[in-house]
Amino acid sequence: MEKMTEAIARYLEDCELGRKLSASTVKAYRIDLLQFSRFTGGAWGDRELLNRYVKHLNQTFAPRSVKRKLASVRAFYQEQEQSGLLEENPFQKLHLRIQSPQQIPRVIPGQMVRDILRAAYDAYQPAAPGGRQTLRDIVVLELLFSTGLRVSELCALTKASFRLEEGLLRLLIDGKGRKERVVQLATPELLRLMETYCREFSGEIQREGSILLNRRGCPLSPQSVRRIIHRYLTQVDPSSHITPHMFRHTFATALLEAGVDIRYIQSLLGHSSISTTQIYTHVSTRQQTLLLTEKHPRA
Repeated sequence: MEKMTEAIARYLEDCELGRKLSASTVKAYRIDLLQFSRFTGGAWGDRELLNRYVKHLNQTFAPRSVKRKLASVRAFYQEQEQSGLLEENPFQKLHLRIQSPQQIPRVIPGQMVRDILRAAYDAYQPAAPGGRQTLRDIVVLELLFSTGLRVSELCALTKASFRLEEGLLRLLIDGKGRKERVVQLATPELLRLMETYCREFSGEIQREGSILLNRRGCPLSPQSVRRIIHRYLTQVDPSSHITPHMFRHTFATALLEAGVDIRYIQSLLGHSSISTTQIYTHVSTRQQTLLLTEKHPRA
């Protein structure tokens, strides 16, 4: 039988080149599979070994991470079985039930979003030395709040993604091969902002192909996006902590509370399952409860 390390290397290469999975997805698979290989000492293992590994994961990681790591290993084993390289798949006899606590998405209060954007706009002086970077910061914040993009998708935006004449973005869904989704740039103000930005950075965009760039003219990284958020958050509320993904949660929750159909929100966010999107209904219900508590005539 082929060594596990060799099979893992071949499997990851197929994920990257054959299935065209995103770099972040392949990276997660690599981490999960190499952790499993180290635990088993390179042995393919049986049901008993897998049970010991599940116990090890439950003692080491949060339920959500355990589910992801086991899903990575299960998919790898299934691929080896389908390729005829594994005679018996021990996962076929393994019944796993990992109850992951439901986490309510954290959203940013509407006033705080407005204050963060106002701080960025107030700092923008086109002729000032840092004016171009501030313009880029505004674009980052506006896109996060107005489109619900994942931070990885935001940083991966390219010339091919932008269709300003049509007022939309075309995105490859992260980790979903070549599957595409379309996000509309809904407001004239956002379109004008993007046109201004693309004119200002036209040289760098043509040269690099990426839309969002750092001071060195290289594509913006997720860590840089976090620093941008922190820069303006400290001017508004230094004690708060906001992540790029919270803008995505805020975008989805705002649409749901405005009466947008949940299946349309699912499409905008690029969720493959409606159950993933339904988590925002809990946030909306909680908000309704707070409003009733504060505004009800008998309160």
